[in-house]
Amino acid sequence: MPYSGLVQIGSLKLDSNLFLSPLAGYTNLPFRLVVREVGGVGLCTTDLVNARSLIEQKAKALKLIETSPADAPLAVQLFGSVPEEMRDAALIVEAHGAVSVDINMGCPVKKVVKIGGGSAMMTELDKTAALVRGMVNAVKIPVTAKMRLGWDDDNLTAPDLARALEDAGVAAIFVHGRTREQGFGGTVNLAGIRKVVTAVKHIPVIGNGDVVTPQAAKKMFNETGCAGVSIGRGAFYDPWIFKRTVHLMNTGELQPEESFDERIRVLCRHLDLMVEVFGEELGCRMFRKVAPWYAKRFGPCSEFNKRVVQIATRSEFLEVLSNYVQWRKQFLNEHGELQIRFQPQPLVASFMRDPASTLREHIPVPNGPVEVW
Repeated sequence: MPYSGLVQIGSLKLDSNLFLSPLAGYTNLPFRLVVREVGGVGLCTTDLVNARSLIEQKAKALKLIETSPADAPLAVQLFGSVPEEMRDAALIVEAHGAVSVDINMGCPVKKVVKIGGGSAMMTELDKTAALVRGMVNAVKIPVTAKMRLGWDDDNLTAPDLARALEDAGVAAIFVHGRTREQGFGGTVNLAGIRKVVTAVKHIPVIGNGDVVTPQAAKKMFNETGCAGVSIGRGAFYDPWIFKRTVHLMNTGELQPEESFDERIRVLCRHLDLMVEVFGEELGCRMFRKVAPWYAKRFGPCSEFNKRVVQIATRSEFLEVLSNYVQWRKQFLNEHGELQIRFQPQPLVASFMRDPASTLREHIPVPNGPVEVW
């Protein structure tokens, strides 16, 4: 069957079935805008937001759901375990203009789990279904849920939970193919995702986990039968992954990676948006952990990385970048192309054999408020 890319979540119709996953500390408004401008993504989701903090109008929670007209369509992800708080927060999200509200049932971090949120919600199906039903009845926008396969390998509750949530009115399930116990260890369980796909009757199931290349996205579609694919770390490593995945699914051809100049253009655009949204001081400080992710695709980048993590102003960044571009020229051939002999040879050889697993091993979980999401 030809790839259409269309997916419907309740009343929400999307032109692309590729989603930007929440990645705490990273999928803020500037990054969402970068991904949208590059193209290919259907729906972006905010960082996970504490329902109680949102109700109390805490500045941090309000900043997490900050958006703009260009940041659409947007879903807001909530976590919490008190039914009334989750319901009231969902109403705030709806009033704020989000097209859907997502419930975090997958976060394995202790500070989320200890209040009964995140992965803890997978252990009490009846209680969780009742909480969800209250949210579904309160809002007109679709309610979705993000889960893992279960608490551990002995408790793979995702299929049962998915059925219960569908009965409670959830419009879609996002499932990360690992257990809470795994964190980000091991590899994604595509067979486990497929069990969730076959467990529900009508609603779409969106797969997630280890999608760091367009080929990995295609494999997830093919082996799980999922209606869509959600990408987190892979998008931060490569914002073009959505566009290139769409092309691969439509044509069967893998587009070449973007040029160094294009990566620099988007890198600078990302910084401009960080400064615009957070102010120059905070925006540049936050960008110190962003820029090295772009540099993972630059080739030799030690000179850039050791200086970019010290920037305090936009002008300092531009100076660092200018010096790096000059320094990098020593590794180019007469055609201006990076010479492969300067690449780490074991990594290149490994990539040629198995690009997905090689990238997975070399894309660490980003440090942030939630380090193992």
